[in-house]
Amino acid sequence: MSKYKVTQAPVSQLLADVKAERIAIPELQRPFVWDSVKVRDLMDSLYKGYPVGYLITWHSVGAKLKGGQVAAHQQILIDGQQRVTALRAAVAGLPVINKRYKSVRIRIAFNPVTEEFATLTPVIAKNPQWISDISDYFNASSPLSFVRQYLALNPDVDLPVIEQNLGKLDRIQHAQIGIIGLDDGLDVETVAEIFIRINSKGVPLSSADFAMSKIATYGERGRNLRKLIDYFCHLAVAPHAYDDIRENDRDFAHTDYFKSISWLKDDSEDLYDPAYGDMIRVAGIVGFGRGKAASLVSELSGRDPETKKVDESRIPAAYDKLESALGLIVNKFNFENFLLLIKSAGFIAPGMVSSKNALNFAYGLYLRLREQKDLSEGDRKRIVKRWFVMSMLTGRHSGSFESTWEQDIRRIKEQGAEQYLKQIEESELSDAFWSVTLPAALETTSTVSPFFQTFLAAQVTTGARGFLSKAITIAAMHQQSGDLHHIVPKNYLQRNGYPDRADYNQVANLALTETSINISIGSKPPTAYMSLLHEQINNGTLVLGEITDLGDLTRNLKENAVPVWLAEVDASNYQEFLTERRRLMAAMIRDYYRLL
Repeated sequence: MSKYKVTQAPVSQLLADVKAERIAIPELQRPFVWDSVKVRDLMDSLYKGYPVGYLITWHSVGAKLKGGQVAAHQQILIDGQQRVTALRAAVAGLPVINKRYKSVRIRIAFNPVTEEFATLTPVIAKNPQWISDISDYFNASSPLSFVRQYLALNPDVDLPVIEQNLGKLDRIQHAQIGIIGLDDGLDVETVAEIFIRINSKGVPLSSADFAMSKIATYGERGRNLRKLIDYFCHLAVAPHAYDDIRENDRDFAHTDYFKSISWLKDDSEDLYDPAYGDMIRVAGIVGFGRGKAASLVSELSGRDPETKKVDESRIPAAYDKLESALGLIVNKFNFENFLLLIKSAGFIAPGMVSSKNALNFAYGLYLRLREQKDLSEGDRKRIVKRWFVMSMLTGRHSGSFESTWEQDIRRIKEQGAEQYLKQIEESELSDAFWSVTLPAALETTSTVSPFFQTFLAAQVTTGARGFLSKAITIAAMHQQSGDLHHIVPKNYLQRNGYPDRADYNQVANLALTETSINISIGSKPPTAYMSLLHEQINNGTLVLGEITDLGDLTRNLKENAVPVWLAEVDASNYQEFLTERRRLMAAMIRDYYRLL
């Protein structure tokens, strides 16, 4: 079986196929990425007969056209969206969507005398030698009348030159564009591999990209579902875009889809801002019980997961499942309660979560468990919190995670989430993990390490105060200004045998503290600044923070997993200090996890 076929089509035929929806361009509903200069350059290349690269299409089964008809041979354009959109704008004179989701025109001017293309400017518009908008020429009812009008405005031009150059301009409509059509029997992974090898820039094409393209082919409903995903993701990071979408996409603004995400206009939370790929993955978990984005494409194509054969009668039900899943994902109550759940586990700031996929799976799991009416809300939250933290500590959702997701979802179905989680904990979070593996993992300089961030989350949940702080908590420091302070100061270590940042920047040598305390410590070793602190406790004169009670100091050191013998630490026993603090940090994480 041939995996693809290569054809040539003139620009005019290509635009006609797009207009008739024989070729679907999912990107038409999204902001146009190219600027007008790139559109101008594309026109110049076609005018000069330069190659402009191949388009890549993939056959879509069961695509809906306007009026509800089902297309037998619709092709999804998976590479070349920007070029085709540029052609629609410049040649056909059709508007594009800008960053504010507003329809705008891109006008490309042409000078038949100098054979120059340019983005239309007020100066060019006033110069009769320029054709202000080449789409006026291409769409003129009579090219001859257009030429006569031009000559009337420019009586001194060389007529043969003008005729020749306008003839070359007209040939843009007939310029041949290469199209590589991929066979409909190819799976997503194979299509992606072919795309990468053909695409000259080597840009990867993800399964989520395919899913978004596939969704948009299902008529008005599909286009609206794709917009629901796009707009939700956009509003999550830019709530101010709500008015732009409402004003510039009025058809969508009148749908229930838009109403379901309108709450985001007042949202200021940034702990979890899913991108469209994240939405696709969560929808796969919630709607289809699948962990691979490619599986979602197969479902929407009507492919039976058992027989691997396409059955078009399955497609409507697949879109029903997708719409239902997306409705749950964008629901204000569900989304906000999930974020509260994650925050209750101590992860209160975006920088604390190094794995977006850990959030994705946890959200999908949370929504699936909400459908289990026999499960109490307390048990549901406990399972999701423990699963999320477990995945952070084990890296379960990093690397080649999709197969793991498939396995996890399958076993959760078979055993139940609580029992399967318990099985994972017994195998991966054993005593050896807490006493050996985790302390070793804390031997790092990476402050974004999931192990260090989980330690900070543990401090947040216990209400721990900053290092040597009397009242200000770790949680408050995350919200305001707080420094990651070197417990054994960097300058001191550099002068005393530890010039390498791999030594002084160990996370076991770091603690969140108030800026004023950090300044007071300066470059003093613990032996020196702890001596000052003990004098402060004895005489009540504040020189380093506000702690004036020995018992309170002891509690503060414990809250920060700092050895009680900190006052004895200097360069000579620095390594022993790091080893002991890693052990204490791991023990704090263990106790925190068991209390979730």
